[in-house]
Amino acid sequence: LLYTIKFELTMLGRVCRPSLLLRQAVQNVTPAMTPAMTPAVTPVRSVSTTLLPEDIELLRQTCWDFAENELKPVAWDVDKNSYYPEEQVKKMGEMGLMGMVAPEELGGAGMGYLAYAVAMEEISRGCATAGVILSVNNSLYLGPLLSEGNEAQKEKWVAPFLDGNHVGCFCLSEPGNGSDAGAASTTAKKTPDGYELTGSKAWITNGYESEAAIVFATTDKAMKHKGISAFVVPKPYEGVSLGKKEDKLGIKGSSTCVINFDNCQISEDNLLGPPGKGFKIAMQTLDAGRIGVAGQALGIAQASLECAVAYSQQRLAFGKPISALQSIQHKLADMECKIWSARHLNWHAARLKDEGHSYTKEAAMAKLMASEAATYCAHQAIQVLGGMGYVSDMPAERHYRDARITEIYEGTSEIQRLVIAGNLLKEMIQ
Repeated sequence: LLYTIKFELTMLGRVCRPSLLLRQAVQNVTPAMTPAMTPAVTPVRSVSTTLLPEDIELLRQTCWDFAENELKPVAWDVDKNSYYPEEQVKKMGEMGLMGMVAPEELGGAGMGYLAYAVAMEEISRGCATAGVILSVNNSLYLGPLLSEGNEAQKEKWVAPFLDGNHVGCFCLSEPGNGSDAGAASTTAKKTPDGYELTGSKAWITNGYESEAAIVFATTDKAMKHKGISAFVVPKPYEGVSLGKKEDKLGIKGSSTCVINFDNCQISEDNLLGPPGKGFKIAMQTLDAGRIGVAGQALGIAQASLECAVAYSQQRLAFGKPISALQSIQHKLADMECKIWSARHLNWHAARLKDEGHSYTKEAAMAKLMASEAATYCAHQAIQVLGGMGYVSDMPAERHYRDARITEIYEGTSEIQRLVIAGNLLKEMIQ
């Protein structure tokens, strides 16, 4: 399949050609047949919506095409063999997707979080592993650098990480702190030349592939969470070592590991933002990251629904397609309602961020509803497929495994409910 992507739009009375999706991409795609592709299922094209601005709708369509032609053909192999989809990540970089929210002057796409949320959903619909790689680089790695980095840091640590050839990671969680991000035992001891990092960070996505890390460490224990600072650390680097790759339930193509810091010497220039602001930087980063994870969850949910719909229209029982059975229709209807409810929440949170409004509660709501919708839809898709849903010949079981992590990382569902309730109570009291 030969396809060409061109993107041209008019914004604010001028013709804009941001780097995102504007480069011509021509690729011959002849995917090998895998067991997951054996049942001939015609993909269901996502329905266009007038709720999106014209440029973002065109972005969505382009990402849909990319997912169909580049990601779906390799998703089964990525999952089965736990390999990093390097070629596809580089192509996402060429399209500008790896630096969507970075400004154009640094080489980014210069687009907002609504565009990012839409792209995350369509990419994750094709391959959840590609989605999490995209998410971590955009919101968790680039996000804090763009908001807190000085010009020299942005030039050094942002510009090279926009084209898919280099990716970053985010080191907040530790083996002993889990959801208690303020209990950082990793320390950053002041030295004459900078800082000395000592400690371990756990569950680091892109741990093996990343070439730089945002690291949070305690610089003043007496100040507790106000004594945590943020740093940017190159990889590989003296004093930095990697633990084993975790054998995970889902999103297997993205490496997850422990990163150890053993008397790692970094300069003052590696401090990101002022000392003691690390915890605040981390929380702000996670707020934005939840929009990305919600997009990933929606992509998995949408893929599950499309798989269920396509199978129900082909599978015959009692002399007719099972899609004609009321019990199947009820499942499909519930899946569609949950997806669109979460999708609107996520778009709303993204718009609030783009417009400069507070969005902490809305991002938590979107992440909570989208991740639970993904788990629900993946479960129901397997029910619709029956025995075929339980084997790897169909993608339903992969969606089921991929969905589960969306209720855990970047804040568990329990943490999201605490964030929502805390903000709600403040609003009601005011």
